[in-house]
Amino acid sequence: MKKHLAFFALLTFCLISCQTEKPKNEVIIMGMIHSGHRTNPRYDIEVVKNLIREIKPDYILTEIPPDRYPIARKEFDELDTIMEPRVRVFPEYVDAVFPLTREMDFEIIPTAGWTKPMNDYRRQRFNEIRQDTAWAERWAAYQESSRKSREAMDAAGDRNDPYFINSDAYDEAGEIGYKVYNELLNETLLLGGWENINIAHYWNIDKALEKHRYEGKRFLITYGAGHKGWFLRQLRKRDDIKLIEMAPFLDKVLK
Repeated sequence: MKKHLAFFALLTFCLISCQTEKPKNEVIIMGMIHSGHRTNPRYDIEVVKNLIREIKPDYILTEIPPDRYPIARKEFDELDTIMEPRVRVFPEYVDAVFPLTREMDFEIIPTAGWTKPMNDYRRQRFNEIRQDTAWAERWAAYQESSRKSREAMDAAGDRNDPYFINSDAYDEAGEIGYKVYNELLNETLLLGGWENINIAHYWNIDKALEKHRYEGKRFLITYGAGHKGWFLRQLRKRDDIKLIEMAPFLDKVLK
């Protein structure tokens, strides 16, 4: 009798578990190199398009500001081109993502935290700092950290190689420069500082993931490769998603 009760208790537990288990969304981050996609033969627009075809995302979270996306969408649909300046600077969207909407079924979600006033202030403040003698020592420290970061990247891999660009080693080498950049300039650049802009980007990414939580869908995040390490640190804290590496898709497209 006790064995029967234990069996039925286990069966009930399994049935409840199966009913309540929710499908996690899959999340992939593809590090982009922006204008480099037009010049790098190993990571050009065709490679980007083929990677997206292999990934087969349901949603692509893009480095496009939400208020700029409707303009770009309208231009692409009506004129077959994109003139909106905050979108046009990204070949991966103009030449790959938008055209692929005509052959694939995914939704573009604009998630960039950038605004024009933020960008204008950042550019102005950078110019002021370069000419301000009171900032000379800190600016030199920032420049030195950037040099060390480039050296670390050169030592760790080929900066033209999409495997390296989409690796943890790339993120670690980049962090050498970003850490100092953040410590010295984040506060003075206000919302355009490194930590601050990543928070703004990720806030929009988080909103998209929350809206579609437990749908069992595939999300592709496409941002400049430098943001990848920061985003991954946040995404690894979530228990409602499954992070997928880029390497298997690179293998299919490049090998």
